[in-house]
Order: sequence, then structure tokens, then C-alpha cells
Amino acid sequence: MTALDEKIADARPVEAPAPADACAPSASKGADGLGCHAGKDELKKAAVAAGKSETLDRYAADYPMGPHDQPQSMCPAFGSLRVGLRMRRTATVLSGSACCVYGLTFTSHFYGARRTVGYVPFNSETLVTGKLFEDIRDAVYKLADPALYDTIVVTNLCVPTASGVPLQLLPKEINGVRIVGIDVPGFGVPTHAEAKDVLAGAMLKYARGEAEHGPVLAPRTGVSLKPTVTLLGEMFPADPMIIGSLLEPLGLAAGPVVPTREWRELYGALDCAAVAAIHPFYTASIREFEAAGRKIVGSAPVGLDGTAAWLEAIGAVCNVGAEKIDAAKAKFLPAIRGALASKPIKGRITMSGYEGSELIVARLLVESGADVRYVGTACPKTRWSDGDREWLEAKGVHVQFRASLEQDLAAFHEFKPDLVIGTTPVVQKAKETSTPALYFTNLISARPLMGPAGAGSLAQVINAAIAGKDRFDTMSEFFEGVGEGFATGVWEDTPVDRPEFRAEYKRRIEKEAKKRKAEEML
Repeated sequence: MTALDEKIADARPVEAPAPADACAPSASKGADGLGCHAGKDELKKAAVAAGKSETLDRYAADYPMGPHDQPQSMCPAFGSLRVGLRMRRTATVLSGSACCVYGLTFTSHFYGARRTVGYVPFNSETLVTGKLFEDIRDAVYKLADPALYDTIVVTNLCVPTASGVPLQLLPKEINGVRIVGIDVPGFGVPTHAEAKDVLAGAMLKYARGEAEHGPVLAPRTGVSLKPTVTLLGEMFPADPMIIGSLLEPLGLAAGPVVPTREWRELYGALDCAAVAAIHPFYTASIREFEAAGRKIVGSAPVGLDGTAAWLEAIGAVCNVGAEKIDAAKAKFLPAIRGALASKPIKGRITMSGYEGSELIVARLLVESGADVRYVGTACPKTRWSDGDREWLEAKGVHVQFRASLEQDLAAFHEFKPDLVIGTTPVVQKAKETSTPALYFTNLISARPLMGPAGAGSLAQVINAAIAGKDRFDTMSEFFEGVGEGFATGVWEDTPVDRPEFRAEYKRRIEKEAKKRKAEEML
């Protein structure tokens, strides 16, 4: 382990509240249920006691926590919610605390959702007596109109999961409408990116069962005459078309993208020659593809080395002859090489994110000439990310899976980059030091990355940001003296720090916590 590795490894996350339903009914164990104020460990214990151990064990295997369990991410249910809201003829129902449902729906609509989200309210009585499940079932029966919907997705948030609300007992189908129930608790699913896989995997499992039992509808776009490669993971809309052009010389075609936009696309996704795990953390989905006998290829066609290796890997699993693979490489690699050379990136970069595409973006940056020192991702290490990790590490890049905010900031302070690409708090911290910074999700991942079109696509925004360093310095000079921390702002009289107040409040909080603990032991 290098000195840098030790520094980053030692940057442990600060304790934070469990990502759970913040305004759950105030409840105590036993008689009145369990509120999320009890903390992550107690919620897990309650969920196991309520019969959710199989679900939590499955999540623990699919989405391993290490090296720590507090990666940067929003509420995980946001991920599964977005998957459902993007699908045609799909209704979404949430079961959770009202404040959580409000926050999730608000955020979803902020990100462009144009769907109503169903909600089944509850209180302590309905939660612990089982009435909540009956209310959910009644709501699903009322909603199951085959003229409107193909599928209804019901999602348990933290408190209903901890209380054991048994969505698995819902009918699998009502009036021809499929019913898919999932648990997405913050204490069981680490990130919103992995929650996308929770729902995608559940849908693939359901669709695979349908296909095994008889004929199913073809995708709206029809069935390809060529063998297809299913693309696993959300990506920029142009990238699937670019990948399709890369596959054409191999005699292959791009199949559906999972998560899909329509149920019948799931059948097309399963009916493929191979699966390209563009996002390598879709463990549940990969399990369904492997159960269907499909082979999986990791990484993505990014940059020169990445595209060459990916074409070779896809060709190998699809039994494509060497001459066709060589022809595809001869067609596309010179264009990629030219694009990279014409738009070089100059500067030192640290990067972090929570979308799952961080490693392939880092590869593209390195091949574009950037001096990338650190890549942090909220997602876990999997066998499908090994190729990207090994390539980056061979180039001297430190790769951190399940990266905490503290680790991302430690890398920033260690490497003193010309540009920071990261999550909101990392970007904020960088800008406070007059370091140019870009938000990964909105400005980096929302761009074409694949093949010739992806090569050089990042150069303009990256180089423009690095060149803006003088602007940041000017802004810092302009705002110099406005204060920081408790004194932030413009004041007639500068506020006086009162650390004794904070100490007193801390003492009171600790006293109350000890009192509650003692009461629980009784």
C-alpha cells in the first residue's frame, strides 16, 4: 500500500444518520412498531425479525458494503422510482413515510418525470396491525386497469420494510396487469444507482418467467434480423446508436437498453447474443441474463484501447471471426485516434461520482491526455469492473470503490488538481479554494462517451473549465472578507462565535440519547 493509499483509506466517513424515512410514525419496538429514528442497525434487526432476512441477505450479496457503507448518494429509492417513471404504461406506488414520498416525488419531477406517483399513507396502527398491506392491496386492485397499464410497481421504503410489509404476497397479476413489489430500504440498498438494478432485475425475472411459459409480444421496434447485444445501464441517448454502428461490421446489432422504456423491451433484452455491462454493478440483472444463458462482457467502447478491447471481447463471446473484428477496428480506431489527438485535454484531474460510469469516463479522460490521479465511485467493485480498474491502475490512477466524501476530499487535497469533477459537496469544496470544478452527473455523464463520437466529446467543457481558473481567483478576491462558517455573509457587526452554546447543546443531546437507551433496555 502506497502512502497515498493509506491517506485515502484513512479518510473514513463521518457518522451520519441512517438513510431512512425521516418522519415515520413515532413508534417504539414491539407494541407500536419501529420508527426510523431508531437507526440503521435497529431497522435491520426489525426487518429480519419481521421476515425480511432473505431480501436483506440478497441485497448484501448483490451490493456489498465495503470498504464502508456510507457512499455519496441520494435516497436509493430515487433510482428505482426513476426506472419505473420512465416506462410506458407503468404505474408506480410508494409505501413509506409521507415526507420521504414527498421528497422522492419532488426530486423525480425535478429530473423530468411527468407521471403521478401513487402513495398509500399509514400510521402506527395500520403499520403494525397489517392493515397497511391490506390498504396497498386495495389500492393496487383499484389501479389495475389493463387499458391504462401493463405493470404496477409497488415499492416499500425504509419503515414498511423494517415492519415486514409483505409485498411478495400481492397477486402477481390483476386483470392482466403485472404486479411487481420490491423493497428499497436505505439500510439495505447502498446507492440510488444500485436501486435501479433492484427494479430492473425484478422486472427481468418476471419477464423471463413469462417467456419461458409461452409466446410473448415482440418489442415495439420489431425483432432484429441480426444477433443483438443488450446494453446494461443508463447512458446518453446517442450512445446506443453509436454502439450499434460499432457492432454493424461484426454482423451484430444493438439490442434494448436495460432499464427499458417499455415492458415488452424486456423480452427483446433477454433474447440476445450477449450482454454488454456498460454499468458493471447491475448484479441482479446480470443474474437473470446468466439464468437465461447469456454471456456478459464488461467495460465499454470508450477511447482507443477501450474500443479495441471491447470489440474483441464482444466478437469472442458472439463467435465472430477474427477478420470481421479486425475490419471493425480498422474502420473505427483511426477515427478515434484522430479525435483524441485533435482535442487533447491538458491538466490534472480528480474525479468522483455516484452514477456508476466513473471508471469509463476516467478512461476516456486519460486517453484524451488528462493527468487523472484519482477516481472515486459510490458503486461497488465487481468482476465486471475489473478490466477498467486494472487499466486505470496501470496508468497510475487510484481507483476507490464505495468512495466516501472524506476520501474524495482527501484526494483533492493530496493532488491539488487543476480541475475537480465530482458530486455537489466535492464541487462546492473545490470552488471554495478557487479550483475549477464540474458536477459529474449533469455536465460529464450526460454526454456521448462511446466510439468516435465520444472521443473528444469532453475536451471542450473540460478545457474551458480549466481555463477559467483566473475567473475563480477574481471571484475569491471580490468576496474576500465576507466571512466563513458561522460568520458567512456581510455584517455591520461580525458575529461572535459562541462555542459554549454548541457544547451545552451537545451535552444535552448526549444526555437525551443515554436516557432513551436506558429506557429501551428496560
